[in-house]
Amino acid sequence: MTDALSAALAERDWLLADGATGTNLFNMGLQSGDAPELWNADAPDKIRTLYRGAVEAGSDLFLTNSFGGNASRLKLHDAQGRVQELNRLAAALGREVADASGRRVIVAGSIGPTGDIMAPMGSLTHDLAVEMFHEQAEGLKAGGADVLWVETISAAEEFAAAAEACARADMPWCGTMSFDTAGRTMMGFTSADLAAMVGKLAHPPLAFGANCGVGASDLLRTVLGIMAQGPVLPVIAKGNAGIPKYVSGHIHYDGTPELMAEYAVLARACGARIIGGCCGTMPDHLRAMRAALESRAPGARPTLEQIAAALGGFSSAHDGTEDTLPEGTSGRRAGGRRRRRD
Repeated sequence: MTDALSAALAERDWLLADGATGTNLFNMGLQSGDAPELWNADAPDKIRTLYRGAVEAGSDLFLTNSFGGNASRLKLHDAQGRVQELNRLAAALGREVADASGRRVIVAGSIGPTGDIMAPMGSLTHDLAVEMFHEQAEGLKAGGADVLWVETISAAEEFAAAAEACARADMPWCGTMSFDTAGRTMMGFTSADLAAMVGKLAHPPLAFGANCGVGASDLLRTVLGIMAQGPVLPVIAKGNAGIPKYVSGHIHYDGTPELMAEYAVLARACGARIIGGCCGTMPDHLRAMRAALESRAPGARPTLEQIAAALGGFSSAHDGTEDTLPEGTSGRRAGGRRRRRD
C-alpha cells in the first residue's frame, strides 16, 4: 500500500505542514523546564487544541507532541519508563483530530534529538541511539502516526541511527536537520552533506530538508544549498517565524503572518514541496501561508538578494559550503575534500 504522505505528494505540487509546538503550548500555560510530552496524558484537550489549530489553519500535515519523547530526554523528568505510552498518546490524539477533519490530514510522529553527544565525541553509541529512537517509533506507530518525522538533528551519526530505527519499526519517515551555525549544524554538517547522505541510507526518507535554525532567510539559503545538489527526494522547508527576541521576560518571534506568507511562496520557488513553520509560527501565520500558496502563481527560483530583500538579511555571510571557510569559522569543507568524522 502507498503511504499517506507519498500519495499526497503524488497528487499535489506542495503540502503545508504545521507550525510551532512549544510556542503554542507555552501560550497555553506550559512552563519553562516542563516536559510537553507529559501533557499527552495530563492535558490531552490542550494537545487536541494544538493539533486542531494547525488543521483549521489549513495544514495538510502536523507533527505530534513527541519531540522530546525519547528515554534520554524523559529521564530528566523521571519519565523514561513512559516512552511508549507518551508517544502512543501523542499520535493517538493526532489521529483523532486528523480523522475528524473531514479531509486528508497526515499525522507525522515527531522524533527529536536525544540530547546526548554521539560517540566517539560523547557517550551515546550507535546501538543505544537506535534503541532509543526505535522505542519512540514503536509508540508513535501504535498510536496511528502515518509517518515518522525526525527533526532538528545536528549530527550525521544521529540522523543515521534514527533512519535505522524507523526501518526497524517498518515505518516511512522524513528527516530534517537544523543549520544554525553559519550555515552548518552545530556538529559541522552542511546542506550539501545532508543531500549526499540521504541517498546512501539503507532506509531513505520520503522527504528531507531543514527546520528551525535562525530565521526564514537562513532556512531558504539552506534549501537552495540542498537544491544545488540535484536531490531526487522532495525537500522540506520548516523555518522559524522571524528572529527570536527577549521581550518582557518572554521569547518573542518577530515574523508577521505577512512575512511568513512571503517565506512560504519563496520556499516553493526555491524548490521545497513540504512547507511549514517552526518556532514562533502560530495558526495566523499558517493561514497566511496557505492563502499565499493557493493564490499566487509559482515564481522563478529566487536569488539570495531577493530572499534577503523580502525576508531580511542572513545571520552570517556564508552558507557553510564554501571551499575556503571564513576566518574564525570551524568545521569541514564541502565536497570531496571534506574530512569525515567516522
